[in-house]
Amino acid sequence: MSLQLLKASASDALTLNGISKRAFDSDVSVGAPSPEGPPGYMSVSFHTKMARQGHLYKLTDEGLIVGGAILFLKEDELNVGRIFVAPEHFKKGYGIFMIQEIEKMFPEVKEITLDTPIWNVRTNSFYTKLGYEEIKRDNEFVFYSKTVHDKTEQ
Repeated sequence: MSLQLLKASASDALTLNGISKRAFDSDVSVGAPSPEGPPGYMSVSFHTKMARQGHLYKLTDEGLIVGGAILFLKEDELNVGRIFVAPEHFKKGYGIFMIQEIEKMFPEVKEITLDTPIWNVRTNSFYTKLGYEEIKRDNEFVFYSKTVHDKTEQ
């Protein structure tokens, strides 16, 4: 495996949009009430906009795009808007690789935040396994945080 997490270009938006749609629609198998996803998950124009703004990333294996991420950096905090992997590549370690790379890519970041639907047993167990702590929840989402690159440890 030759995995890389790279900034995506607008020309990657169509491919990433297709992967996003299939990945999020597959959540019906882990508790989603219907095939759906976060806002813009199946919109080429949304993914193109995210790429142009520098928020869209692609996960490649031997050059083939197998997943993606949308990341929002604000000073020393990074919000993982979403990560997604093509369903045919589930359970191959791609999600773990992506999160670990995201944690390394931004050395200035002290905290990484994200949220995931309450009903999604797959993502909730995934994030807690990777050291993310629940900080709050509402009727729909669980909100997670992880401290990284703590400057006092160095």
